[in-house]
Amino acid sequence: MTQRDTENGDDDRPTLALENFLPYRLSILSNTVSGTIASAYHERFDLTIPEWRVMAVIARTPGMSAAQVSEKTLMDKVAVSRAVARLLKSGRITREFADQDRRRSILHLSDEGRAVYDQVAPLAIRMEADLLEGFSEEEIETLNTLLERMLARTHLIGAPRV
Repeated sequence: MTQRDTENGDDDRPTLALENFLPYRLSILSNTVSGTIASAYHERFDLTIPEWRVMAVIARTPGMSAAQVSEKTLMDKVAVSRAVARLLKSGRITREFADQDRRRSILHLSDEGRAVYDQVAPLAIRMEADLLEGFSEEEIETLNTLLERMLARTHLIGAPRV
């Protein structure tokens, strides 16, 4: 999605129209949607986006390590580590250590964490439904397929070639 820069008289060098650049548009969409949902749970539960993501992953797959959460969410390990530390401090998750590898933590939602999750998850699901309102089932299926294909494609192309 590049354009030729004809406004300032340059030759055929491509310029990037950021507002039309797919990665930028996806980032804006993601940040806007995540921020909208986050404002609802941040005000009520003092949760950050990374903390909520950690809780959501652990709720679905209890017993994961922080490294596994990082892999599953594609979140930075430092962000996951900070989120885990805050969640441990607030009593929303518990941590054990694997018998065979004391460096590997095993994370679970605490009873308090489960209670928070049980309130936030329906909010997130409702907001997703509101976001997709007006889309047909076929359009939603197409959107999901395209997103999965794009994600798979990013793994194929790897780092940009310069």
